[in-house]
Amino acid sequence: MTEPVSIRALEEAEVPALCALARDIWRAHYPGIISVAQIDYMLAERYDEAVIRTELTRHDLWWDVLLLHGKMTGYTSYFLTDTPGVMKIDKLYLHPDAQRKGYGGQLIAHVTAFAMACGCKRLTLAVNRHNTSAIAAYHKHGFQIAETSVRQIGGGFLMDDYIMTKGVNE
Repeated sequence: MTEPVSIRALEEAEVPALCALARDIWRAHYPGIISVAQIDYMLAERYDEAVIRTELTRHDLWWDVLLLHGKMTGYTSYFLTDTPGVMKIDKLYLHPDAQRKGYGGQLIAHVTAFAMACGCKRLTLAVNRHNTSAIAAYHKHGFQIAETSVRQIGGGFLMDDYIMTKGVNE
């Protein structure tokens, strides 16, 4: 039996639920990849309700949620970069119970279709170099490692990432 799945824009009233989902996902997935202190720092920086509400007002950044049986189970955020024709997937996450079931691929396909409609030719994303399960998933969906990036994010923490890209027609 196929489970009912929908992907749609995040509504402002759902921001608290999205933040709670992000906490659940990050605290289940990232220990062993980054420190608990860095997890807490990044959750506070990236999933502050006011930050997300501000992002919802931007014309060049989008937040979408994946609903499974009507329940928010995943989400993605993406934006147009300063490079013409390039869209960046900034966030793409699924609850651990929904992983490895094709939903991540549905989110990627959703963003890819949107990027094409915006006239973009490439998608890009950053993924922690030690996040082997996500790297494998992105490879499966046509992304290739283009470069490495190490940068300070504040609080004494670093992002140690691969930058991955794919053409929207790949």
